[in-house]
Amino acid sequence: MLVAARVATPTELLENAFVVIEGGSVSEVGFGAPPTTATAVDLGDMLVAPGFVDLHVHGGGGAQVNCATREEVEASVGSMARFHARHGTTSLLATTVSDSPEALRVAVEGVAAVVTAQQGDLRRGDLRRGHPSQDGPGAVVLGSHLEGPWIARSRAGAQFVPALRPPSVDELDELVALGNGTLRLVTIAPELEGVLDLIAAALSGGVVVSIGHTDADYATTKLAFDAGARHATHLFNAMAPLHHRRPGPIAAALGDERVSLEIIADGVHIHPALIALVATLAPERLVLVTDAIGAAGAPPGLHRLGPLEVLVTDGRAVLAGNPETVAGSVLTMDKAVALAVNVARVPLLTALQAASLHPAKVLGEHRKGRLTPGADADLVMLDSRLEIVATVVGGQVAYDPTGLLSSLGDDAVSSPAVSSPAVKSGLVPSPDGATQPAPTS
Repeated sequence: MLVAARVATPTELLENAFVVIEGGSVSEVGFGAPPTTATAVDLGDMLVAPGFVDLHVHGGGGAQVNCATREEVEASVGSMARFHARHGTTSLLATTVSDSPEALRVAVEGVAAVVTAQQGDLRRGDLRRGHPSQDGPGAVVLGSHLEGPWIARSRAGAQFVPALRPPSVDELDELVALGNGTLRLVTIAPELEGVLDLIAAALSGGVVVSIGHTDADYATTKLAFDAGARHATHLFNAMAPLHHRRPGPIAAALGDERVSLEIIADGVHIHPALIALVATLAPERLVLVTDAIGAAGAPPGLHRLGPLEVLVTDGRAVLAGNPETVAGSVLTMDKAVALAVNVARVPLLTALQAASLHPAKVLGEHRKGRLTPGADADLVMLDSRLEIVATVVGGQVAYDPTGLLSSLGDDAVSSPAVSSPAVKSGLVPSPDGATQPAPTS
């Protein structure tokens, strides 16, 4: 059991609260006097929040998704998952950049292998399997996100232009089959010929469709949303800008209640005022992402983003051959939340929801991104500066440099089920704001 000054539920910040974990899941969340029958760690004035869910991450810790072989993809994705867990990410989508058909097949197969292996580890209650014990378990890889190759050349940004190609239902179907249910998200440009057929094929394969890297006008973007696209990839970046006579994709996305809105809160991609604007206009649709590349957590200098060379200086990644073009980021989710709160002045609960609950909803992951009974025990502990103190994935300690959770032993934060008052006199808020009786174990 964890006892802390604040605990973030899907609907509110509880004061003087506790979280009880059993068998890799949250069993109870409450406030006031904690149960006396469970082993507890008193976190003092810390904040306990749901683990972060990153829908758009290309790499980290020197590793990236795009690799030459399936084995390299598996090793690389595992490495980046462990890196990002140290920054509060407990679930992620391994994101590719535009590449050759063969390279994307390799990436999707490699990510699928990681997902399958992790699912087996979870069933055994052992996310550490195959990893050095000092590393701890990494973030859960929920699947892959294809950012391209079906995007606009005019808004390619840091994508490899020779790899861009017209939408192909056949290619998508092949990737869906290779992923075996693990291809979860695809970014497309709505103006490309044949894109409506591609959207239909993606939806048929259980893939969420996002618009991005696009020069589409307002009407064309709306057609894509009406066809089933439900997400906007890094809003404002690599898309036609907002104009009072040509509203374009930004206005279409902001004005459509069905569409979730990615924001890269690194202080480089967009001005903090725009982060605040989106949080004000559409707080329930705001989704924080990193768009991190392999250079995140690595020393400055030259790095790779897919086939392209990237130069990182002063926390800014740009194409080595075109320094005016930003090339992903070196952001981590903890820093994204901190910037949103401390610089953009987004309310704390809104920022935490945008980093956990909202991205989980995009994928229909009802056990992720929330601290409610029955949810996966994916948690982060943050100090008053919103810096990560510890991360727990599936009830197992993934990051705890100070040994804060060591008193709980080998079972990490798992505790016996206990009977105690739950939130709001026996009622637990659900993510949509309704209440339901707390389940008993």
